[in-house]
Amino acid sequence: MAKGRGAESASSTGLLQPSLLQQDELRHAKKESKAKLSVCSKLCYAVGGAPYQITGCALGFFLQIYLLDVAQLDPFYASIILFVGRAWDAITDPMVGFFISKTPWSRLGRLMPWIIFSTPFAVISYFLIWFVPDLSSGQVMWYLLFYCMFQTLVTCFHVPYSALTMFISREQSERDSATAYRMTVEVLGTVLGTAIQGQIVGQVDTPCIQDSRLFGVTNTSVAMEEVNITRDAGSLTDTRNAYMIAAGVIGGIYILCAIVLFLGVREKRDASELQSDEPISFFRGLKLVMKHGAYIKLIAGFLFTSLAFMLLEGNFALFCTYTLGFRNEFQNILLAIMLSATLSIPLWQWFLMHFGKKTAVYVGISSAIPFLIMVVVLESNLIVTYVVAIAAGISVAAAFLLPWSMLPDVIDDFNLQHPDSRGHEAIFFSFYVFFTKFASGVSLGISTLSLDFAGYKTRGCSQPEEVKFTLKMLVSAAPVGLILLGLLLFKLYPIDEDRRRENKKALQDLREEENSSDSDSTELASIV
Repeated sequence: MAKGRGAESASSTGLLQPSLLQQDELRHAKKESKAKLSVCSKLCYAVGGAPYQITGCALGFFLQIYLLDVAQLDPFYASIILFVGRAWDAITDPMVGFFISKTPWSRLGRLMPWIIFSTPFAVISYFLIWFVPDLSSGQVMWYLLFYCMFQTLVTCFHVPYSALTMFISREQSERDSATAYRMTVEVLGTVLGTAIQGQIVGQVDTPCIQDSRLFGVTNTSVAMEEVNITRDAGSLTDTRNAYMIAAGVIGGIYILCAIVLFLGVREKRDASELQSDEPISFFRGLKLVMKHGAYIKLIAGFLFTSLAFMLLEGNFALFCTYTLGFRNEFQNILLAIMLSATLSIPLWQWFLMHFGKKTAVYVGISSAIPFLIMVVVLESNLIVTYVVAIAAGISVAAAFLLPWSMLPDVIDDFNLQHPDSRGHEAIFFSFYVFFTKFASGVSLGISTLSLDFAGYKTRGCSQPEEVKFTLKMLVSAAPVGLILLGLLLFKLYPIDEDRRRENKKALQDLREEENSSDSDSTELASIV
């Protein structure tokens, strides 16, 4: 009997093991299939990046010239608005990152509620930025208030959206693919922002003071009276209305993109966080993140390269209008840059897959240098300017794609070094944006002040030679110097392709161990 029971037991064990193995294989196959993101999910995720870029592009290219020539603010006050708005925008990133880290998981997720509830208020504040209030005084406070309010609300959208990269898939290749989709749509968003704002505003001629002799008049109010006031006021009203129409269209696109993101993307909670519902200490996480060498070296390199392109972005409309003399063409030149950048995103995604991300940084961003020099050295020519714009757009695409493609690699490297400290994704993304935004705020404030010191004349059809020379420095010499400095710093970045592959394999091994541990526990529980 005992022998029979032992044989029976051995027989049942022999039958049970293949069955369990097959179930384990099925579970593993199902997990792998779930890890794959569908094209629809990637597209819906990518669409969520468009609002930030559309509004950011419109503000970046047009807000400075709008404040100077449409709202008719003094360059000094315009520089204050631009600097304080960007500086406040930078400060809100770590603040929002802190509150996100304290946010508990809900039925909608931890990040998605921030995106949804900030959207309507962001759209309202964005529209009010482009409205000229009928105030004899207080215009500066109006623009400062709503610019800072919009920057806060769009941060509540973009920081959780950026961190969402880590919660749509565990697979590095899937995240890289989704990031490529996102960058394509975001650069397309910059095209939309440039096209909508530029083409709608470009249909209206912004009035300017044509008589250069008026520049010598000390009392600007007397100078204004010498212009045809009736025609001038009518044209200026049309220009203001055009800016508001463009703001309304962009606001509608913002809402539509937020809806697509909410309906098409499912936020997946990381398995490691299921072990505990305790919120992770923000300040402990911040201390660990700021001690992570790869992260510091990455943001140091991209800080200067991003600053170069932001400086170019903020002054390019004025440069085309006054230095090159293409007052009625600058919106089309901007559109050429953005279209070229959009079409180049797949090229750079292919390049970094075959040659590595660090190589893509050196080749992609440095390729802008000869064209930035060419645009100020050559004689002003519209055809040459378009050629330079298209070539520069290729480099802009690399500057867009690479930081967001490399940040997840840094987070993976951090997770391997600190396996017991998770949930800091928002800190990585928010502080990267913080440094770049704060630096861009300083640069825009300084550049607008530089124009004021050079003698910029509000609403002038032409500007003094000092202003033209200053604009050349702001869109050529300064960006070239910043790009070279950024690339030198980037040589210190330690995560090359070999280390990235090692990290990927190590993470996969850890996840397989976790999965096998989970399956062993499940099998033991079922046997018991």
